[in-house]
Amino acid sequence: MQQERLLQHRILPVVTILFIIVAVWYVAAVFMNTPFQRDLDRRGNVTSTPMDFIERTLSQPKPVLPAPHQVASNVFENTFLRRVTSNRSLVYHSWVTLSSTAVGFTLGTLLGILIAVGIVHVKALDRSLMPWIIASQTVPILAIAPMVIVVLAAVNVTGLIPKALISTYLSFFPVAVGMVKGLRSPELIQLDLMCTYHASAAQTFWKLRVPASIPFLFTSMKVAIAASLVGAIVGELPTGAVAGIGSKLLAGSYYSQTIDIWAALIAGSVLAAILVTIVGVVAKIVDLAMGGRPA
Repeated sequence: MQQERLLQHRILPVVTILFIIVAVWYVAAVFMNTPFQRDLDRRGNVTSTPMDFIERTLSQPKPVLPAPHQVASNVFENTFLRRVTSNRSLVYHSWVTLSSTAVGFTLGTLLGILIAVGIVHVKALDRSLMPWIIASQTVPILAIAPMVIVVLAAVNVTGLIPKALISTYLSFFPVAVGMVKGLRSPELIQLDLMCTYHASAAQTFWKLRVPASIPFLFTSMKVAIAASLVGAIVGELPTGAVAGIGSKLLAGSYYSQTIDIWAALIAGSVLAAILVTIVGVVAKIVDLAMGGRPA
């Protein structure tokens, strides 16, 4: 019974959406690759049946839009058939991006928590700092990343640190907003109860506000770690990095290797899904440790 419910409510909807995406992707690939294939056939005086023509549009070496099977083949080859140390391995490039993502996410989470604690307990920070935090996220990251890279390079700071700082910039905001909401989530009656117990401000913070904020924290961390990955990839673009998912995207755009570009995008998506899943698992473990009931 439980397996049937899992199949009906979780697996089947995901598979259905995936099937629709793949079908639309194939149709779009045929549509977008048709003009170039017609030009190739005209130059080569090639005449063929509609099915043969469609097959050739889905097997071009440098298509405008690669077909799903081309991307899947590239991902499989560069993931399982390459050495991990090879500069063509998606595992290697994902690991390089993951390192800066992890550092940036850690710094961003700590910074977001510190900012949230300050905003909740100091009214001046709530009125002065919060508007600036919100305004900071309106600046496009593509405009900030080159400036960060250039400024840090001027003081001989290169490599992982600039990319991690860009990740920090994107990841601290959701954590700060989520923690502010979480720290303020206790109801007035709960705060009055702590006053009745003559609890100090520190005791109220650690015994009431922090436990109440944990669900908000992990929810915001799921957003933050995905944003951190985006920041790490964007940070690789202006640095001329030779490794990382961003470098794969850049190299693919230079040489019109659209299949490599899409394979790198898939690798980034899979990496993001894994990271969000890890945060979700940790959230469940913490919830059980705090006395929560399993779903």
